Amino acid sequence: MTTNETTATTTTTTTLGTTGPAVFPIGLGCMGMSALYGESDRAESIATIHAYLDAVPDGVDALLDTGDFYGMGHNELLINEALRSTPAALRERALTSVKFGALRTVEGGFTGVDGRPEAVKNFLAYSLQRLGRDHIDIYRIARLDPAVPIEETVGAIAEAVQAGHVRHIGLSEVGADTLRRAASVAPIADLQIEYSLLSRGIEAEILPTARELGIGITAYGVLSRGLISGHFSRDRQLAPGDFRGMSPRFQGENLDRNLDLVEALRKVAQEQGVSVAQTAIAWVLAQGREHQVDIVPLVGARRRDRLEEALGALGVELTPADVAAIEAAIPAGAVAGERYPAEQMAHLDSER
Repeated sequence: MTTNETTATTTTTTTLGTTGPAVFPIGLGCMGMSALYGESDRAESIATIHAYLDAVPDGVDALLDTGDFYGMGHNELLINEALRSTPAALRERALTSVKFGALRTVEGGFTGVDGRPEAVKNFLAYSLQRLGRDHIDIYRIARLDPAVPIEETVGAIAEAVQAGHVRHIGLSEVGADTLRRAASVAPIADLQIEYSLLSRGIEAEILPTARELGIGITAYGVLSRGLISGHFSRDRQLAPGDFRGMSPRFQGENLDRNLDLVEALRKVAQEQGVSVAQTAIAWVLAQGREHQVDIVPLVGARRRDRLEEALGALGVELTPADVAAIEAAIPAGAVAGERYPAEQMAHLDSER
């Protein structure tokens, strides 16, 4: 394992699949700035988006990931504010990746997914207004709607592409069969799905299928919601509303077992002089670099210091021996607990 001192600003782009855009090799996931991890600092969130855009070199497009249901519109408005308050040259290089379809209650609960063509048009209209843009760069339904064939949902997005309101079509958390059906309707740029040292389920069927079809991967949860960041402790008190308070991997004995895995990873990272988070992100990056269809990790940094640490992973070059040591510290399937509570797991086409 070596560290490239030239920093992230000299890193080349990564193309999402065979039809998607060329983007900076690490994207910024903005969800935590509005939802699911307790209160966030609005000013620091905007400063973090600005810092990310500043870190992306000239001539390279940045990737900002959001969902129209993150804070029920709050996150899109936050991104709008951040982009309006940054220089035009940076704003023009900011690509937006948006998930839609989740149905919410006033209290913030989730009641299902709507993938009907008429719903696609409705969600899109509101997102464009909140973002203050005339198009969305990658548009995807957040979860498969079991009542609507994926062909119909993708077909509706394809119509938006033809109209100029969307540039590329993406998918989220779907299985191999759904990938194939969707790709038969229109070109799919990428599949957004959880992938990390603790979540490697896509390697069996979904990832090979995506590569066969020329579909890129935008990997979220690369630090397992902070669990393998190296900063999470057993005695940490979670804020009210923090999703991790319900996540099986953060509960009781599961948490103890998972943090033991993190300590094993910490030993590997310390031997190489890099952080635990950088090691975990570098591992995900390495999985894409070995193949013609690359993987773009999404880091959910809410603060500038966490963003700086995450981007440092671009300077970490892993040898085959390094990858083997990392995977020995956290073997495939070693994680304790599912990645979502049971009721949310039931909505994942990728887990069927």
